[in-house]
This record gives sequence, structure tokens and C-alpha cells, in this order.
Amino acid sequence: MGVDLSVTIGGLHLKNPVMLASGCCGFGDELSRFVDLSELGAIMVKGTTREPRLGNPPPRIAETPAGMLNSIGLQNPGVEAVIEHKLPWLAELAVPVIVNISGATVDDYVHCARRLAEDERAHAIELNVSCPNVKQGGILFGTDATALSEVTRAVRAAFPRTLIVKLTPNVTDIVAMAVAAEEAGADALSAINTLVGMAVDVRTRRPALHTTMGGLSGPAIRPVAVRCAYLAAKAVSIPVIGMGGIVTARDALEFIIVGARAVAIGTASLVDPLAYKKVLRGIEEFCAEERVGLADLVGTVRLWDS
Repeated sequence: MGVDLSVTIGGLHLKNPVMLASGCCGFGDELSRFVDLSELGAIMVKGTTREPRLGNPPPRIAETPAGMLNSIGLQNPGVEAVIEHKLPWLAELAVPVIVNISGATVDDYVHCARRLAEDERAHAIELNVSCPNVKQGGILFGTDATALSEVTRAVRAAFPRTLIVKLTPNVTDIVAMAVAAEEAGADALSAINTLVGMAVDVRTRRPALHTTMGGLSGPAIRPVAVRCAYLAAKAVSIPVIGMGGIVTARDALEFIIVGARAVAIGTASLVDPLAYKKVLRGIEEFCAEERVGLADLVGTVRLWDS
């Protein structure tokens, strides 16, 4: 008898809990030459904006100990091109497609959500709230509960299918943000986006990134991500998708045991495109050894004082 690895996230029914995280798999076609993407539970495609974006000037990627910094700047062809040129190909994968959307104003998010709502090949939206709200002086949507609620409610009204809010760890109270997203209508949460970091070339004395600071990802942030997923999962009743530094099945299992119902692999895919396959196989083997289904592991962390 096989191990039951299926999971439900909002209206999405996944055959297994392993996804590819937004940003590290492009729109899928880049990886399709090397891997069978139909094996995934779902794919989260690259951040999409209202208009095309060229992204930030280089250098915009820098390696760090146990991770990487990036400041890509949301380079993407815009929502119209994604609908016309990317979704048709993605639909052939026969796995749920989650489109990550970003914007500088609530109207930007709503425009993308409405356009994607018209195309049923976009099975879900992942809301990137680590973007500056230019109408509020540049405050990040995800660092202010009021701003987070506003954009989530607006997108909820525009998009009838599964809505996932991607939480930023760059806050003092991630629980408040998780609760605000749930109350505003989110069907699930992604925990977490990148941490803000900086590196410097000591010879040139210039920052490693043209934008000075960027998003830190990779194994270095996993303990922070596990903490955030744990706190969020305890605070809300909607599913949490754990992400941040997952390389091995053991890494993924940490997220699941603290309460995440699914996981997403990002930076590891840049090092090894087959990382997702190894993680999936390892989860299946662990469940078989423990004689449990995936659902039996979710949220089973045993605290020392309990």
C-alpha cells in the first residue's frame, strides 16, 4: 500500500506536498528540459506585475555562506504576456499553477487578480506583500497589518479561487500579519519570503548587489523560516505552506511537523534542479518507515514543556 501524500490547500488538491517556490523556477519552462514538472504537487511561478519589468541592474545575485542574496527586481513580462504565453504551456503540466503577483499599489494587485480570475488555468494566486506601497510612502504591504488587510481584501474580492498570502519575515510580529491575512480572506499562507540582507566586496568596497540590499534565501534562513511557520500555523486555521532553505527531506519534515501542510523549494533548485524529487522521495520513505500518512505528521511537534 502506498503512502498517502495528498494535501488540500484552499481549493487546490495536491497529489503531494512538494512545490517549487516562486522566483527560482521562472515560469517552469526553464526547468522542464531537465525535470518532469508533472511530478510536483504544484508550481509557483515567477512574480508577475501589471506591466512588464526589466528588473534591477546587475550585479543582482550574490552567493553567501549557506545561501544567496538576490535583488532581481521582479523582472517579468507582465500579466498579459503571462496569460498569453505562459499559462497555455503551464496548463499542459496537469499540476496546480499558482501565480505570484506583485504591485506598488492596491490597484496594481487588483488588476493582476482580475485578469487572472478570467483565466481558469491560473488555479491560485500567491500574494507577494513584500512590495512597497507607493501611496503610503513606500511602506511594505507585508509589514503593516492595516496595509496587508487592505490589499488582501481587495484581491479576495477580485479573485474567486484560492488566495495565498506570502508572509515576510521582516516584521516584529509575524502572528499579527498571519491573523490579518486570514481575517481579510486568505485561504492559505506562505511562510516565508526572504530576509533582508547585505554583503560587501572588501576589495572594491562596493555592496555585492547594485541595490545595496537584497533578499537572503537558502539554508541559512531555515531556522527563521521554521519559527515563522510554527507561529503562523498555531495562530490561524488556514493552511500554511512552509518555505525557506529547504534542501533535503529532513528540512521539509521540520516544516510539516511544526504545522505546515505543504512545502516549497526555492534556492535549492538553482543548485540542483532535482532537489524537489529527492525531497519528495525522502518524505515518502520517512512516512513509510513511520507508518503514517502525511496528514498524521502535520503539527505534531512535541515541546519540551508539554
